[in-house]
Amino acid sequence: MEKQKANNTNPTNQAGESTVIEIRKGQTSGRLDRAEFSVRFRATFIDPSFRNEDESIARLEEIAWQAYMDGRKAPFTQQAGPGYVDPDYKLSVEWMDTKQRIEEAKRLWNEPSTPSKVLVICGSARNDGTCPGEMSKSFRLAEIVRETLEQADIQVDLLDLSLITSEYGRNIYPCKGCVSTAMPLCHWPCSCYPNHSLNQNNDWMAEIYERWTAAHAVIIVTPVYWYQSPGPLKLMIDRMVCADGGNPDPTSTSGKNAGKAKALEMAGWDYPQHLAGRAYGVIIHGDVAGIEGSRRSLSDWLDWMGFIDAGAQARLDRYIGYFEPYATSHDVLDKDIAMQEETRNVALAVAKAVVELRAGRLNEVQAKLPRTRPK
Repeated sequence: MEKQKANNTNPTNQAGESTVIEIRKGQTSGRLDRAEFSVRFRATFIDPSFRNEDESIARLEEIAWQAYMDGRKAPFTQQAGPGYVDPDYKLSVEWMDTKQRIEEAKRLWNEPSTPSKVLVICGSARNDGTCPGEMSKSFRLAEIVRETLEQADIQVDLLDLSLITSEYGRNIYPCKGCVSTAMPLCHWPCSCYPNHSLNQNNDWMAEIYERWTAAHAVIIVTPVYWYQSPGPLKLMIDRMVCADGGNPDPTSTSGKNAGKAKALEMAGWDYPQHLAGRAYGVIIHGDVAGIEGSRRSLSDWLDWMGFIDAGAQARLDRYIGYFEPYATSHDVLDKDIAMQEETRNVALAVAKAVVELRAGRLNEVQAKLPRTRPK
């Protein structure tokens, strides 16, 4: 297939000079043909129990094919209304609902009378509701954190990311990298999903953004998978990019207009940190290698987003059953009382930080300096 011709945009930079930025095209191979679309659509209905409904499935397939060809990403839209650059621009009703819930969560977060809340994230992909048949050690440690926080009169929201492996229709779709085209093209919250024409539905991030916004602190409890964060955790991390510099007004870029987004960035973008000012702790565990690198990378990420660490005792990395069999790792954790106590200390350190944060004392000791190189 012949590559699409590049489009150009002519923004003005901060010095007032005209620039020409080429929008590079030609990576994708285009749309699926009808036969391949049919194969992929019908894969959902491969179970023989669907055979009595083949005629119905064929009719649904035709509807889905037309939606795919028309690119009907958002079937339900409404005018953005007051407060947006282009109030007449039609935004996804689903996106607007997510945005409204985030704004309400932020309002409650700012209310001194609301309970203190900590989001505890279990980053493991393992649970006993799917193939492994056994709960993760991360979940057990997250439960210790939860119990400790609740004893400190902190409200806990436990986000178990392993549910994407065991629940029907539970998805965290990958980041599409809009930010690398131009920061204003990355909307807060993410507007890439759902994309109904591509069957990219049930995106959990719409709820997760709200839960991050509502929290006064976050504690991530995770194992190491091949020196890295587990897949569900990494998916969430990538999708959080819109929280750091994301554009809260999709009408300013007419949706996903790359040229308009580049022009906005070149005119000067302030990279708003939508979640800055929250506290954090991390608990990383492994059995062979990689815990220190993982702890550093997660801490660096949260630092970058403007979160405030709750001190050295809130950043924990430990081995459970170092080079011992996987089969007995839960038994090893049972005996590792020190690891359990260190986990409690992470929770206690974060609980203390939340008290100081909400009293205004934690922010007072943080240097309020402009970012010399914002991004």
